[in-house]
Amino acid sequence: MNTNNAVSRRTPRRLASGLLLLLIVMLGVNLRPILTAVGPLLTEIRASTGLGFQGAALMTTLPVLCMGLFALLLPWCNRWLSMHAWIVTGIATIAAACLWRFFLDGSAALIASALLAGIGVALVQTFAPGLIKQWFPGKMPSVMGLYSASLMAGGGTAAMLSPLVVGRFGDWHMGLGVWALPAVTALALWLAFRPLSGEGRTIQARGPNFMANPRAWLLAVYLGVINGGYTSMVAWLPVFYRQLGWTAADSGAIVGWMTLLQVLGALAIPVFTRQRPDRRPALATVLTLQIVGLAGLIMTPLAQPWLWVGLIGCGLGASFVLCLTLTLEHLHEARAAGSLAAFVQGVGFIITGLYPSLTGWLRDITGSFLSSWILLMITIAMMLIVTARFSPSSYASAMNIPRP
Repeated sequence: MNTNNAVSRRTPRRLASGLLLLLIVMLGVNLRPILTAVGPLLTEIRASTGLGFQGAALMTTLPVLCMGLFALLLPWCNRWLSMHAWIVTGIATIAAACLWRFFLDGSAALIASALLAGIGVALVQTFAPGLIKQWFPGKMPSVMGLYSASLMAGGGTAAMLSPLVVGRFGDWHMGLGVWALPAVTALALWLAFRPLSGEGRTIQARGPNFMANPRAWLLAVYLGVINGGYTSMVAWLPVFYRQLGWTAADSGAIVGWMTLLQVLGALAIPVFTRQRPDRRPALATVLTLQIVGLAGLIMTPLAQPWLWVGLIGCGLGASFVLCLTLTLEHLHEARAAGSLAAFVQGVGFIITGLYPSLTGWLRDITGSFLSSWILLMITIAMMLIVTARFSPSSYASAMNIPRP
């Protein structure tokens, strides 16, 4: 049954499509505040809880690792509960973790709340690319861009508003806990307007064996490395600029600026590439933007900070959309493509989740974040070389997947 037809039994076709887009946006908005709200408040959190830099890294690392591990479990998840049940569970878990942050005390509980929130994010994020390909097969790149933009916008809004909330109420718990509100809103909208055919399981049988496919692994490593800059920036960019004398509000604002450029990059790249099935030129361009921005942070972090961070943000936003689109385009059938995207996100986010700990460790042993930015620049340059492998003519032969 076509999902849009199911919804249109209750609403006109255009309204039905709009409701599906609204659901996609609201899911995306709730997937990053649990990461980005922490960085601008880290000085206050550390003073209150005694949280160290490695503990602070876990606040980003654990949720991202959850995103990866749960994505790899997608085929088994679908045997236990329906897609609808998993998404409801995920959104409710995010809301519960944020509500817990109103009351928790101590670094252990704070890290545990990050783990709980990460499980919720993982459950929602695992299904999103497959849903987009299923609901909007003819508009997949554009809707993927909208989803990615909403995901990034939610993260940037949290980075900017959390310090303002703390300034208003004088308590960092409020700056973290307030993000239960959009989660509860998303849960209510999903329960009210979910697609009727969403009650079933997305994958009924065991899918292709991507573990045995070299291209699937290459896509996963590619996604993981090019997104390592995002988790590292979310974790350490506010700390980097606070150590250079900036206030919490200013350090949150520059993460918000990075996110604004991420959103613009995510929305613009499908427009510029819609007539170009070869994703390699666009990927090379946006990865180069990241490299230039990181070079600026290394050489003149205070001279043009908004330019350097803006270039990084634009590159991150566009590359995330392009990589997921590239992944989905490797297979035509929606369920198989969704399974491939789940595998790529699973392995990729495990790699991405390790970056904050690695870059934080480099900061600890060198006393400076410059070594961290150099590492990011080198690894992205390596992926720039790998980009040449993703010719559209190679998709069919690369995905000749043996069945288990």
